[in-house]
Amino acid sequence: MRQLRAEGFFVRGVDLKHPEFSETEAHEFIVGDLRDPVLCRSVLDGRFDEVYQLAADMGGAGYIFTAEHDADVMHNSAKINLNIADTCQRQGVGRVFYSSSACIYPAYNQEDPKNPNCAEASVYPAAPDSDYGWEKLFSERLYLAYHRNYQLNCRIARYHNIFGPEGTWTGGREKAPAAICRKVSESKDGQIEIWGDGEQTRTFLYIDECIEGTLTLTRSEHTGPFNIGSEEMVSINQLADLVMDIAGKKLTKRHVPGPLGVRGRSSDNRLIRHTLRWAPGRPLREGLEKTYRWIEAQVQRQARCGERQGVGGDDPQTTAPQVREAIPRQRNVQVATLPDPAATS
Repeated sequence: MRQLRAEGFFVRGVDLKHPEFSETEAHEFIVGDLRDPVLCRSVLDGRFDEVYQLAADMGGAGYIFTAEHDADVMHNSAKINLNIADTCQRQGVGRVFYSSSACIYPAYNQEDPKNPNCAEASVYPAAPDSDYGWEKLFSERLYLAYHRNYQLNCRIARYHNIFGPEGTWTGGREKAPAAICRKVSESKDGQIEIWGDGEQTRTFLYIDECIEGTLTLTRSEHTGPFNIGSEEMVSINQLADLVMDIAGKKLTKRHVPGPLGVRGRSSDNRLIRHTLRWAPGRPLREGLEKTYRWIEAQVQRQARCGERQGVGGDDPQTTAPQVREAIPRQRNVQVATLPDPAATS
């Protein structure tokens, strides 16, 4: 929202709750449930220039690979996308961006941690390794069907592990970079826990480059889907070593059972580089340094408060006068549909 506002657009945000870590940058912020079609119609009450559909029921491996969450993950996210796609089509929005996920790629192409295949064309025969991935793939097809049948002007990106400050860092839904930053910062006994053998590989994209890629795709004439992710692949052990080096700590990695996902995953950027003349290029360490500093500050603040809140700064519910429950009529403006704060990064 910060970037959209800087470009001079009027921005409306929607989420289940107020921003958790800072004041909202939106001109209007609506607290509401996008699973409700009436709410969707009320917030998309005109011919908006752009809609960014980032909302989902999701989290890191500890959440999406826990079977007890599967029904909620599929039901909640699918309902949101059914509502947004249909409302955008009926309201004639300019463009709608949908954030899909690298989790849609077949598990059978990601068994070798050093040579995963995540090219966009490799998605079929479909075999995601989680119900979260199946819902994302369904919703890709949903938006593409609306594009074919109703000329909905959509853009689709497959995000690869987005991270950064002000993302979830505790509570069970955090992703690997945030979890490891927290563990390193909190360690008092000279060790941290790593799920599995730590040799599973991933790529991680800092939020600033994610925003850059998202806007580049949205303003292009190409529907996608396109990967938006880094090609700097590291093992989880290497990720932990990098965070420890940033923190100036030498800790022992203690390997414990835990949900792992596929053995290897890396963003294949050949298509987006060729088509949009864009691909991320900043080093992983650069984003991790900023993220670790932010998480370390949250850990220290939590220690001072004596309780685990995971909230930084002032209470946005009392310090953000631009947060509104009412929804005044607007025309020819932008709307940013935000994810549950538990799912950011």
